[in-house]
Amino acid sequence: MEEDEEVRALLGDRPEGDSAVPGAPRALPALCDPSHLAHRLVVLLLMCLLGFGSYFCYDSPSALQTQVKRDMQVNTTKFMLLYAWYSWPNVVLCFLGGFLIDRVFGIRWGTVIFSCFVCIGQVIFALGGIVNAFWLMEFGRFVFGIGGESLAVAQNTYAVSWFKGKELNLVFGLQLSMARIGSTVNMNLMGWLYTKIETALGSAGHTTLGVTLMIGGVTCILSLICALVLAYLDRRAEKILHKEQGKTGEVIKLTDIKDFSLPLWLIFLICVCYYAAVFPFIGLGKVFFIEKFRFSSQSASAINSIVYVISAPMSPVFGLLVDKTGKNVIWVLCAVATTLVSHMMLAFTFWNPWIAMSLLGLSYSLLACALWPMVAFVVPEHQLGTAYGFMQSIQNLGLAVISILAGTILDTRGYLLLEVFFIACVSLALFAVVCLYLVNRARGGNLNYSAKQREELKLSHTE
Repeated sequence: MEEDEEVRALLGDRPEGDSAVPGAPRALPALCDPSHLAHRLVVLLLMCLLGFGSYFCYDSPSALQTQVKRDMQVNTTKFMLLYAWYSWPNVVLCFLGGFLIDRVFGIRWGTVIFSCFVCIGQVIFALGGIVNAFWLMEFGRFVFGIGGESLAVAQNTYAVSWFKGKELNLVFGLQLSMARIGSTVNMNLMGWLYTKIETALGSAGHTTLGVTLMIGGVTCILSLICALVLAYLDRRAEKILHKEQGKTGEVIKLTDIKDFSLPLWLIFLICVCYYAAVFPFIGLGKVFFIEKFRFSSQSASAINSIVYVISAPMSPVFGLLVDKTGKNVIWVLCAVATTLVSHMMLAFTFWNPWIAMSLLGLSYSLLACALWPMVAFVVPEHQLGTAYGFMQSIQNLGLAVISILAGTILDTRGYLLLEVFFIACVSLALFAVVCLYLVNRARGGNLNYSAKQREELKLSHTE
């Protein structure tokens, strides 16, 4: 009873006729009221900034590819290990991240702990540069990876907890946009920052590299502060609104894998083959544009980041488009085919690469909006957590292996053969999309239904 009175006092709820009583509690200002839109917008800003540091620092090796290889005296194969070591822990953590958030730490502590892993990993990564120990840089990326992907799970859990049934799709779009902005700012800032520190210290070298990475790590501290403030606001809202802590809703049962259908395995294959030709390419793209197209370092960074620049505004737009039209398989087919054309242009022509990279940015945004929701159409709800966890797991396994393979190909055969390798990956993804279309059609599946057909199907199930 006392607790109810305390909550009413916080919210300013008073019996009728008490409004004029001197000293009566006032209603909370909009910014401090968890049920008010203004407060939820503050929470949304913190949610978006929560992953900014992680995404900013993820592509630091790409932004400083030339400097890392020169200052640490490593070849491309070893350089790409910085991406592989990020992916290795997430082969397992994609299954465990949701469990740890739901059952062990809770969303608030889980977010803070994963943010700490991101901060500590970036500091170790930077220290590896300062003390000239590449193995320490690799270890730093491993620690960073432990926090990075799980932090994204926590971010989505907060979004569902605060915005479910209201503006959830828009919130996911804004979070993705902020992530892409973080990657874009990194690619265009880190090279310039390295040059400024080089001037201040009087020479280039591993110390300059380490200091640059350490300063970049300030963004991770910003994200950690956001995690702490968000935890406080969420706990406060729980007390005032009797709101439950957010949960991922993931129920992971590895025994469910044996029940996965052929269309789902084809979706997994498309995911692995497609992203293998995007992220490792961006990781190596800066030097590619310098060597083949004779771009300056700054221009090469700018064009390498165009995929993320386009993805930031277009992801919410394409998400709305796919929601309104349906036809997911056709949209995935368009995205994969456009990516194939993009890589072929980069490999076999000297056309202005802005054209190919813009196409890649558009197709990358479209694929994410059309491919990932398809899992929910072919898997029962109780298996969704396992299906998405497995999809992320094999995606990270694929990225780890392909990153090492791409570095080896570049060291031994050069950029042309590397592009042919990426073209082969996208071609395999295209073949899988065609197979998915045929299998779905033969089985009378709903993957390629229009939005109207899906609505009719939904209504028939509720009747």
